[in-house]
Amino acid sequence: MSQGVHAQVMQAKQIWSTISVPQLKCWECKEKLDQYLLKEKGPNDDAGILKWTINMNNATIRILYIPDRITLDYIRTSINNAGFDADSTKADENNYKLLPPICKRTEDGGGAPKGVNCKLPPKERN
Repeated sequence: MSQGVHAQVMQAKQIWSTISVPQLKCWECKEKLDQYLLKEKGPNDDAGILKWTINMNNATIRILYIPDRITLDYIRTSINNAGFDADSTKADENNYKLLPPICKRTEDGGGAPKGVNCKLPPKERN
């Protein structure tokens, strides 16, 4: 007669981290980064990124991730590869050039046109 073995699978610890992304002040920029991170996280969250929230008022992104699968530095690099600065790391120059003008750094002439509330989806703007 054999004894059954009861294995307990430990759930990997999840961590929330906040990353400063100065260009995340407009709807277009948010959408662009959302689309990039959807590809980066994988269809089953197997890459380690579970979810995120973007705060356009503070130009930050809060990311829930599993550090056993992905590091915060890798996440910053992913944001850089999407064309955005992340904390003290700079965007990949080639991908930065592909961003819409509104998503570029202020010193490069980026940002919302005067009088446009770009935090709203384009269809809801006056």
